[in-house]
Amino acid sequence: METYALPYDPEIPLICMDEEPIQLLEDSRPSESMKPGQVRREDYEYVRKGNCSVFLFTEPLAG
Repeated sequence: METYALPYDPEIPLICMDEEPIQLLEDSRPSESMKPGQVRREDYEYVRKGNCSVFLFTEPLAG
């Protein structure tokens, strides 16, 4: 945590990285449209379409 308290130095930037794995999903069947007096109906089944990772890089001391 001491690193974040240092003053900003453009010659030595502080770079932070975060990664989040995400599962890619697709509906197995289309949802039913809404009808008067009913809510939209969706099925809970899905088809797995793989996975990916989202990366985020920030330089917090630069603003």
